[in-house]
Amino acid sequence: MAEVRLVNIKKVYPFVSGEQKKSKKKKADEPEKKKVNLQITDEGVVAVQEFNLDIKDKEFIVLVGPSGCGKSTTLRMVAGLEEISGGELYIDGKLMNDVAPKDRDIAMVFQNYALYPHMTVYDNMAFSLKLRHTPKDEIDKKVREAAEILDITQYLERKPKALSGGQRQRVAIGRAIVRDPKVMLMDEPLSNLDAKLRNEMRAEIIKLRQRINTTFMYVTHDQTEAMTLGDRIVIMKDGYIQQIGTPQDVFNHPANLFVAGFIGMPVMNFFDAELKREGEKFFVEVGGIKVELSADKEERLLKNDVQSQAITLGVRPEHTDVSDEGITARVDVAEMMGSSVHLHVNANGRDVIIIVPTIDIFTFDGKVAHVFSKETEKNLEF
Repeated sequence: MAEVRLVNIKKVYPFVSGEQKKSKKKKADEPEKKKVNLQITDEGVVAVQEFNLDIKDKEFIVLVGPSGCGKSTTLRMVAGLEEISGGELYIDGKLMNDVAPKDRDIAMVFQNYALYPHMTVYDNMAFSLKLRHTPKDEIDKKVREAAEILDITQYLERKPKALSGGQRQRVAIGRAIVRDPKVMLMDEPLSNLDAKLRNEMRAEIIKLRQRINTTFMYVTHDQTEAMTLGDRIVIMKDGYIQQIGTPQDVFNHPANLFVAGFIGMPVMNFFDAELKREGEKFFVEVGGIKVELSADKEERLLKNDVQSQAITLGVRPEHTDVSDEGITARVDVAEMMGSSVHLHVNANGRDVIIIVPTIDIFTFDGKVAHVFSKETEKNLEF
């Protein structure tokens, strides 16, 4: 339905009266201060910085990151609920910075459902269409079609208080899709549901995007949601984009230490290690073992002219293996997970998780090793 472009988007929350910094004006060479991981400038608190993203028509984009990273603020700027401090927002090629929310042809689903408690499900879903003076027969058709898609037809005459959390969220989604918006914005819509309902609703959202022709922007702090829902995911931290890519791409090729530790469950294991370059070969040394990296990794490191150096080595729990030779580890906790056992061990002075049968020695293959700069925390391959 629509392409969305965000060009150098920035959001600054100005200081309110009496909140101005008491310190002297910042000198030209003085670095900007930070508070709670957000930049503090003379303008105010910078919540989103240098945000650039092109969203294709009908693409499902997920913004993911820890609380306070700027993802919901970005979504609200697209919706028109937050003023854009800098940069440009385009929907279908039209500049939207100063366009009122009601004229942007977007619909938003909130975390707290935001249903009218005195209205029936039918009236909640029909409300926005009534405001537009849509003919009654068209309203009825759209509401019943949306109810059928979301399997809530049997609840149309009920009030929200008579519904479960999952049913209320379906109604909130239904209220959004009856408008047939160009862009569907969803701000942590599943966070108030229990684990079982979240799994069910994830599947419903996947089915939904296959049945309606619209562009999705979805915000979550849950990386499982991001990995299962998104065509591409945008990983944010402290107001900046850390990496954009398909779920598989960011899992296999994390751009930096933050992305590597954020994406994947259980989290990636990290070690203090040495990267050794010997001609055109690269090895990692850790815990008394030496592992050659795979050919594709060596090719990328050579392209970047990476030299021998101290690194942070990352290896995912599922990429470890058991062997008679390897890094000696002491098992502290064993978690039975059905088809596997998660071993929490102490290895080389680090707490490590291994997904293997119970054993006290482990190793890994060079093709699954990730090498990060000690100084910049960036992946040295990219």
